[in-house]
Amino acid sequence: MQIVVNGESRDVPPGTSLGELIASLRLEPRRVAVERNRRLVPRSVHHQTLLNERDELEIVTLVGGG
Repeated sequence: MQIVVNGESRDVPPGTSLGELIASLRLEPRRVAVERNRRLVPRSVHHQTLLNERDELEIVTLVGGG
């Protein structure tokens, strides 16, 4: 199934959750913010949120520093 992540097309298996996608990208779940089809997805529901054909995701990594 085709989705778009940060402007790039990506194939994922049907039934993939947002949490699984984040893990496959090797991102730290507590340090990302995700917008799906222009709506913010709360971190608490990433693993229950199933991706759909042609979903458009923007994933932003939060970086701390001092």
